[in-house]
Amino acid sequence: MKDLKYLAAFSIPIVAILGLSLKGPFAWATVVFAFGVIPILELIFPVDTENLDAEEVSSKLKKRVFDWLLYLNLPLVYGVLIYGLYVVFSSDLSMPEFIGFVFSVGIVLGVNGINVAHELGHRQTTNERFLGKALLLPSFYMHFYIEHNFGHHLHAATPEDPATARYNQSVYSFWVTSTFRQYRNAWKLQTKLLKSQNHGFFSFKNDMLWYSVFQTTYLAVIFIVLGPKSLLFAVLSGFVGFLLLETVNYIEHYGLLRHKTKSGRYERVREMHSWNSNHVIGRIVLYELTRHSDHHYKSSKKYQVLDCHDESPQMPYGYPTSMVISLLPPLWFKIMNKRVPESMITSRD
Repeated sequence: MKDLKYLAAFSIPIVAILGLSLKGPFAWATVVFAFGVIPILELIFPVDTENLDAEEVSSKLKKRVFDWLLYLNLPLVYGVLIYGLYVVFSSDLSMPEFIGFVFSVGIVLGVNGINVAHELGHRQTTNERFLGKALLLPSFYMHFYIEHNFGHHLHAATPEDPATARYNQSVYSFWVTSTFRQYRNAWKLQTKLLKSQNHGFFSFKNDMLWYSVFQTTYLAVIFIVLGPKSLLFAVLSGFVGFLLLETVNYIEHYGLLRHKTKSGRYERVREMHSWNSNHVIGRIVLYELTRHSDHHYKSSKKYQVLDCHDESPQMPYGYPTSMVISLLPPLWFKIMNKRVPESMITSRD
């Protein structure tokens, strides 16, 4: 039964479906649940720093249930999205209801969409990567696959990485710099790859071009079939989804910096270059994303066997709680700045 604990990640889309069905004040139920109830539960439940032994790791890697728990997010995410579009199209919603539904569906797109896409994007099979890219589409972040896998994991915790927040940078500033720089970097990486394979811009191998076509077609179909109000809903929900991702990006490497070696190259990514959290609720709901230090140490490692490392910088709260705190920059700086290793601050200066 312990293996099924990750079913708790489905609680967010379930709450979203209930909110869409009940309307009225329940339009905001997902927001309250994700950023009210879950952070409170994180404070109540204990921190778990235990790691699996070799036998347990081997056992969990053989169990397909962990993979299917990820795959099930595809019908769930698209089910919530389609239901949300239907409710917006068929109902005379008040402005508070409309905005509440935008955030509700956006949270599902971010947590159960982009977060799961991140895990699947690191898999070795084409089918799993395809599912990951499909989960990125409604948030207009299909380029994340390229930039994250071939850019972020190479440059994490360096000034060259758009997804690493600078010391004393607010989350709102980071939203702007990270969003635009990641998209630009994805195109640079794609162009470099095309040139290395002697392909032109309009080649079938240009994934970035295909992503643009898919995402534009997605919005065009919504506009043609459901009209401008549903189109606005889809656009705003997608924005909420990718801003949630960027908020997670913000807390994952905030203020951390890799040193340069005598050769002028950056040191290898180590456990100390990502913020780790062992708060149980956040770990379960986010499929162990909070053990981010181990993920960067070995990106091919599946979520169910990620470890906690003593040398990793530890967050005082879980990721969901930290995301809420990050929205209040003075409070975030007060809590987190003293936790950033002094050597990294000095290096940055």
